[in-house]
Amino acid sequence: MQDNKKKQASILQYDKTDVTISAIETKYHGFFKMNEYHLNHKLFSGDQSEPFTREVFERGDAVVVMLYDPKKDTLLLLEQFRPGILRANETPWMLEFVAGMFDDNESPIDVAIREAKEEANIELKPASVQLIMKYFSSPGGTSECIHLYWAPFDSSKVSSGSIHGLAHENEDIMLHVVSRNDAFTLLTDGKISNAATVIGLQWLAINYQNL
Repeated sequence: MQDNKKKQASILQYDKTDVTISAIETKYHGFFKMNEYHLNHKLFSGDQSEPFTREVFERGDAVVVMLYDPKKDTLLLLEQFRPGILRANETPWMLEFVAGMFDDNESPIDVAIREAKEEANIELKPASVQLIMKYFSSPGGTSECIHLYWAPFDSSKVSSGSIHGLAHENEDIMLHVVSRNDAFTLLTDGKISNAATVIGLQWLAINYQNL
């Protein structure tokens, strides 16, 4: 196993030390931040690239937690409005898992527990929240890292159609308890297009029998 990991690591030629950042300029700072990086990096030829700039959307990291009931083989999906979909010719209401951004001095588990309570009125215990993976959502333009978890829940205590969320954060969230097979059908039919939800469901398809 260790040999396989070493082989996989050797595929990547360079690391962060092969990048030179000469300056970082903040171009916008509101709820989110946009930084302009001035940099150059080592090329696969061994030479150095010419200096260039890249704008990076610094939106912070996020935690996503897939709530799955192994006994009833059901999932919790949240329906809510997302303004980033408005330019597309489709509904801006998406089906997603519980998710949220970090507050100061929070661990990923802290975020998962807080967001499950805020968005679905579900109380999670730290030991029940299990890491699936960490990934970068769109590293060509944003620094955001997603911490994707799953946790068991009792779906019999959750009412489909109930509404949750924090009013002062303009959250208006409707809960849907769906079977695993129905969730996969929604995915296949293109009704679920949120990246973290897609990745979580694909992981579940491989691993549900072991949960």
